[in-house]
Amino acid sequence: MGKLDGKTALITGASRGIGQSIAELFASEGAKVTVAARTLNEGDHMFEGSLARTVQNIKVAGGEAHGVACDISQVSECHRLIEEARRAFGKVDILVNNAALTYYLTVDNLAENRWTKCFEINVHAPLFLSKALLPDMIEQGGGRIVNISSGSAIGPGRGPYDDVAARGDTMYGATKAALERMTQGLAKEVARHGNISVMALSPSVIVATPGTVHHKLVKGYDDPKSENADMMAQGALLLVSEPVTKVNGRVCYDQAILSEFGWIKNPRGRGVDTPGSGYSQV
Repeated sequence: MGKLDGKTALITGASRGIGQSIAELFASEGAKVTVAARTLNEGDHMFEGSLARTVQNIKVAGGEAHGVACDISQVSECHRLIEEARRAFGKVDILVNNAALTYYLTVDNLAENRWTKCFEINVHAPLFLSKALLPDMIEQGGGRIVNISSGSAIGPGRGPYDDVAARGDTMYGATKAALERMTQGLAKEVARHGNISVMALSPSVIVATPGTVHHKLVKGYDDPKSENADMMAQGALLLVSEPVTKVNGRVCYDQAILSEFGWIKNPRGRGVDTPGSGYSQV
């Protein structure tokens, strides 16, 4: 018996990295999975990974999956994605908002349309997808929404600051901080409906993915200062399988929450060795 037998899940940004790991784990636990991203086939993007590969991996392992190539920065594409997911497997029980966009540029070098695009994908799309699916979740008596956040939401803290080179993560951090606030606000709104939860999950330490390796945020996939994407997948599985009363409104870090519930030992990183964001502490 899998933890997600009889459930269906919709996961964005699932062509590689964290989204791919979540999709494959959920499918191995019995969920029928719709995966979405812009990259349909290998070679369509500069990074390795594609929806076709994720779907194939799931099917080879005996699971069920359907891929939808779309651009969720467009509201119409968000609605098309949901209709595709419903056509594939019927109701949607679980939504994982993982897709994200960033440019490592300081604000003075950042074009306005890039700022807008980042908010459309990182904040607007999770809200619009959640809003569109919530009526179904309410009617069917349950549902789970997991928003994938980031340590960038924590911010640099109060100044004054040393004269050091800026990392160029102001825009990305702003979107993730907004996502965490939105998570708790929406969680409070849906609490009256009972078996529905909305949560945010961040990595305790940076995850080694094609993107983080490319941007030299980690030295490689075996960088000891990083964690594997499977840790985030386990954290997401915990949030969608534990009782709603224990997790609704949680803004948390994968190793911290996994340790809290007894799923792993010897956690490290944010929420363990160092404080998390303000929303994770309330």
